Amino acid sequence: MKLIIAEKPSVAQAIAKVIGNMKRQNGYLENEAFIVTWCIGHLVSLATTEIYDERYKKWRQADLPIIPDPFQYQVLKGKEKQFSVVSELMEDERVKSIVCATDAGREGELIFRLAYEQVKCKKPMERLWVSSMETSAISEGLANLQPSSEYDNLYQAALCRAQADWLVGINATRLFSTLYNAKLNIGRVQTPTLAMIVAREETIEAFKPTPYYTVALSQDQHSFVSRKIEGKEEATAIQQKCEEKPIVVESVAVNKKTNNPPKLYDLTTLQREANRAFNLTAKQTLDTVQVLYEKKLVTYPRTDSQYITEDMEQTALLLLPLIIDCLPVAHGIAYLPDIARIIDNTKVSDHHAILVTKEIEKLDIAALSASEYNILMLIANRLLVATALPYVYEEQVVTLKCEDELFVLKQKQVLEQGWKAFLESEKEDSSEERPLAFDEGQLLEKIPTNLQEHFTTAPKSFTEDTLLSAMERASADESEDTTDLAYKGLGTPATRAGIIERLVSGAFVERKGKKMLPTLKGRNLIQVVPDVLKSATLTAEWEFALAQIENGYASADQFMIAIEQFVAQTIATNQEANIDYVDLFTEVKEVIGTCPRCQSEVQEFHKGFGCVNKECSFVMWKNNKFFTSKKKELTKRIAKTLLEKGKCKVTKLYSEKTGKTYDANIILDDTGDKYVNYKLEFLNKK
Repeated sequence: MKLIIAEKPSVAQAIAKVIGNMKRQNGYLENEAFIVTWCIGHLVSLATTEIYDERYKKWRQADLPIIPDPFQYQVLKGKEKQFSVVSELMEDERVKSIVCATDAGREGELIFRLAYEQVKCKKPMERLWVSSMETSAISEGLANLQPSSEYDNLYQAALCRAQADWLVGINATRLFSTLYNAKLNIGRVQTPTLAMIVAREETIEAFKPTPYYTVALSQDQHSFVSRKIEGKEEATAIQQKCEEKPIVVESVAVNKKTNNPPKLYDLTTLQREANRAFNLTAKQTLDTVQVLYEKKLVTYPRTDSQYITEDMEQTALLLLPLIIDCLPVAHGIAYLPDIARIIDNTKVSDHHAILVTKEIEKLDIAALSASEYNILMLIANRLLVATALPYVYEEQVVTLKCEDELFVLKQKQVLEQGWKAFLESEKEDSSEERPLAFDEGQLLEKIPTNLQEHFTTAPKSFTEDTLLSAMERASADESEDTTDLAYKGLGTPATRAGIIERLVSGAFVERKGKKMLPTLKGRNLIQVVPDVLKSATLTAEWEFALAQIENGYASADQFMIAIEQFVAQTIATNQEANIDYVDLFTEVKEVIGTCPRCQSEVQEFHKGFGCVNKECSFVMWKNNKFFTSKKKELTKRIAKTLLEKGKCKVTKLYSEKTGKTYDANIILDDTGDKYVNYKLEFLNKK
């Protein structure tokens, strides 16, 4: 009997449906030949520091660096029940071999292997590797299970990534948090990403618009523009010269140009497009496309490829009429699709580009959420676009000359819309362009001139779209010396959304409209951490090394030795806080009232409102049961009023007895005990 372990219940159910004749049990499904269970994401993770030593519960600089040897692992809280199911099934005598059916990628491999290792299982392993959840794909995958040993390198890369993130994150976070007396979350990928955002805003804030000038010549409602001129005096002199000297048509050039369609979507380009078109965050797009994948409507989303392989040519050809017949796309196809353009075996590693599946034939579009519909339509339309005809236009360039100054007019005439016909935002209409009637050597007289002043503009703040692009090529932007790096980015397509969300949830970055802006806390963090922890190039080198491990070209042990040395060196060279920055994280807390017990100040902190006198125990906890039972929050306004007047009127208090709401005065009834008490004063009804 084979035990198949999927990543999620929905995937397990899809596999069980393909196998057929399976009975539902507690946490798994089974028949005579197969048992199918699931992991609910990660069941096992790297152990917390106190597992190694109780003293690590407190953050002390003297305890650093913390470098486990060996690393230990633990079952995640809340996942114990399902881990117990998986563990018992692995040890079941009926089970002779185990099939890893988690998501076909680095993280999916890690999810399974950590559970397998935690159980200390020794049974033979196989790998189910599929790129879609379609019945045919699962059936084919089950019929062609791969030896698990073929994915050992993938597991080693995943394990190195997890251990490296743990080492850098734990040690750097504790080091700088203790140095500056504030919780400063630092991550191997997170911190260089934050550094890019901070640097961009600092550039914008320091930017000073610089004037420059152009001279324009007008002829037959066409405008011929000069080069950019730095000084107004020079620009004025050029303008005067054009008014006095002869102007001749230097050249007339007409060139036919072709733009090929954009490639298919990998995850990052899909996330960028969804952010531009629908203002979806990278995480929202990833979550949505994952749902579509589990609904069998699209192929595996966590891919970095924008191509398909040769053996998929017929699949792509069959998808095109399905898209036109089953989805509300703009129009059909009156040409032979160019499938060859999207095929490149050398540019597909683990997974091909994201495609819709033939399951769209059975789709009830009304059952999709708005974001599911939008993402599905992007992916479907992209196949039409990527295999469409080129966009063809005629570029017309006329150059005028006055002595040694040139003035240029460019316009284009669309000859064939091609792939742009599928994209409303890309369609171009050049029908209103005035035809060019100029001949080389033609002399033009009395041409009106116009001196125009312009100003240089600052770079724009990052949006999630442009941030993803910057993360993808971060080391290339930071340094020109990246020719040996096959992977130049921060993170991977599968992890970038999570990195962005951690920056936001940690209050290092905030979203304002589409802009991604650093908070004061984020700016301060980047000030105090050394350059090596902010380096996009170093992080890219690590990502490249992980890719080398995954492909069997580098040693996992050597990678981890280098990470441990980096951590130890970082600790050794940052033993003291920078005196210029020690006050950056000192929080100025607002005084909201006077303590009724000792008359000291009462200030707000994260979980409540407390007396600043350490010998006084007066605290008004925000999660006090008196308030939570009435479905009310102890707000700053209520706390201030209670301290000032002893009572506060609060409306719509919930009654657990009646299920209704009522208004009443809450009275501060402090008796000096450990916990502050409150009582109600009901209002007289008129």
